Amino acid sequence: MKSGKKLIAVMMAAMFAAGTVAGCGSTGTKATQADQTTAKEETSKVEETTKAAETTEAKAEKEDLYVFIAASLKNTMEKIKETYEKDHPNVNIIYNADSSGTLQTQIEEGAQCDVFFSAATKQMDALKEGGFVVEGSISNLLENKIVLIKPKDGKTEVTGFDNITKASSLALAGEDVPVGQYARKLFTNLGTLDQVMKMEINEGANVTAVLTAVAEGSNEVGVVYATDAASMADKVEIIAEADNSMIDPAVYPVGLIIDKEASEGQVKAAADFKEYLVNDEGVMKLFTDAGFAKSTK
Repeated sequence: MKSGKKLIAVMMAAMFAAGTVAGCGSTGTKATQADQTTAKEETSKVEETTKAAETTEAKAEKEDLYVFIAASLKNTMEKIKETYEKDHPNVNIIYNADSSGTLQTQIEEGAQCDVFFSAATKQMDALKEGGFVVEGSISNLLENKIVLIKPKDGKTEVTGFDNITKASSLALAGEDVPVGQYARKLFTNLGTLDQVMKMEINEGANVTAVLTAVAEGSNEVGVVYATDAASMADKVEIIAEADNSMIDPAVYPVGLIIDKEASEGQVKAAADFKEYLVNDEGVMKLFTDAGFAKSTK
């Protein structure tokens, strides 16, 4: 009986040991699975952190480019911006479109600007003399014509610049606006400036304001650039175009502005964008399609 009891005891001990081992094996498997899950979660967190860091870095590397442009360039420059930013995803072009005279004043007063694209050489030359322009960066890029317009299907006795005083009212840009300066010089050359300035004049802050005034019928005639008239061909008609015997074409220079707030990346981005404007054939085609001509000066 004693030997039988001993056998039973040995068998029970063996069974207990087997159970313990089995239990340990199950715990080990569960621990391994838990470790694997934890490792996966940690890897996922690292990947998410890395992606977030890469996104932040990409955003940090994106350069804001401040480009001041004459109002008459806005439509074409918007198309250029779309193409350029697509090909240069790290560049964000920010336009400021207005009269070149207004833009000149803003630059002189400290507005942040990297590239200036003027509708006349006068404003660019003034900034150069004032020490605001990067030496050797100015390029005369485009030319534009001065035209006399009236509302689409509008009635007027005016047939050209020489008898413009027959109009009841005239939309004319201000003296600090390039198109306004060109117009006054044209009338001076024709010997009619005094008579013209006695007319009922609606003085526009920029060429867009003049174009809009005529398109809406607020004024009988107005003086704008050929490209502006072309941009609203459904609302205005050209009565006459000033030829070279009346006045030289308007010249549009583009240059780099000394931006003391710019990073090295911005400075390079500005130089690259300016060279793109000057040398890319696709850019020049957009300008010529809009009615501009490549400058010969």
